[in-house]
Amino acid sequence: MADQSIIRITKEIGELQKSSDLSIAVAFRDRDVRNVKALIIGPHETPYEFGFFEFSVKFNKEYPRKSPTVTGTTTNSGRCRFNPNIYASGKVCLSILGTWRGERGEEWSAAQGLESILLSIQSLMSSNPYENEPGFEDANQTHDKENQKNYIAKIRHETLRISIIQRLEEYLGITANGTVTPASESEYFDLDMDDENDMGGSAVPWEPFKDLCKRRFLWYYDSYLDTIKKAKEEVKDSQPFTRMPFEGASNSMDGKFNYTELEQRIRRIKAALDAEPEKWATEGISPRTKDTTVAVNLARQCEQIKESYKHSDVPHNVELVDNNPFVWNVTYFGRPMTNLDGGMFRIRLNFSPRFPEEQPRVKFLTSMFHHRIAADGTPCYFPNASRREDVKQHIDAIIEALEEEQPPYDPRTLVHPEAHKLYWGNPDERKMYNRQLRRSVQRSMEEDF
Repeated sequence: MADQSIIRITKEIGELQKSSDLSIAVAFRDRDVRNVKALIIGPHETPYEFGFFEFSVKFNKEYPRKSPTVTGTTTNSGRCRFNPNIYASGKVCLSILGTWRGERGEEWSAAQGLESILLSIQSLMSSNPYENEPGFEDANQTHDKENQKNYIAKIRHETLRISIIQRLEEYLGITANGTVTPASESEYFDLDMDDENDMGGSAVPWEPFKDLCKRRFLWYYDSYLDTIKKAKEEVKDSQPFTRMPFEGASNSMDGKFNYTELEQRIRRIKAALDAEPEKWATEGISPRTKDTTVAVNLARQCEQIKESYKHSDVPHNVELVDNNPFVWNVTYFGRPMTNLDGGMFRIRLNFSPRFPEEQPRVKFLTSMFHHRIAADGTPCYFPNASRREDVKQHIDAIIEALEEEQPPYDPRTLVHPEAHKLYWGNPDERKMYNRQLRRSVQRSMEEDF
């Protein structure tokens, strides 16, 4: 039974890790498959939008006959209740988990699994989470509407402050006064140092979503600023949160609005993330790094990709910058008979000495107005999760994102708010989008290469 349970858990995790769902991620340590970390990225057009919410999932030996135990860990150390059904203690109230009384047929069954649990939790993160409170239908609607508005407002603020800003500040070592604490050399060069057994109990905390959250922050940076701009029009700094009727002394979301401070912190995080690739480049030419397996592998891949382009119909070019295997330039030529025809765009790929554990940071050095490229040049693309070490598939995925003619609508790819709005707008707005894209293509030939 135990072996079958582990096989089932491992299979479910593998399927999730291979899926194209951009809002759910899972990870576990090989030696402990029953203890899983999960990340849910808050849905678009909700107060949780693009927040990073982490959960601990513990599978018992009776799984799948019995449901696992799920605990929310994004709670500001037990001080923040993010939802009527997600308590400050981390308790998640769901009928399929047996933590909430549901209708007949809503209880746990062996046909369900980790994905259905995470999707159920994600569904709680709605545009009006106040509705999740039991008895909502019988509440005084006039007074209730004001409570709903106030509840949404403070969730939006705390999503930014706790799930995004605090998380990224911890990842980057940004202190309360805004300074950045440099990482130690052991973090740079000893890739096993996060293992408790290898460190005699003084391990760096296991953060499997660290790199993912950093890259997604860059995707959604402009959306975060837009959220702050709009929220500043609705609430004032130092205005206290309104306590909801269902909130208790130790199970609430208390605090004050301060979007001015949040904006400053968001911008500091962006600056720190922008500085990381430069640090990687310096590390890449240091004596301790230049002859490592990662450096040799990247240099070899660059030569192979360069050679492959010589024998293909695609004239794209790849080269190392200053002979540094951790810094690549890719020159992309727009495909004929498309809106990109005639364009020539230079793309910078920065690699970490810990690649592929840390995925490359990609930026368009030549500006392009495109719904899948952020204003700062960061592209939104989906590399193959099972081939993270293959640089060619990263480049191919970037090109595919640029050239896809009929992409399905996906709000999780909202990285350039203005271009996204025009691209998915009415026919006149789409024409305006195409004109701006063509202008950027024409300008690309004028920029100095």
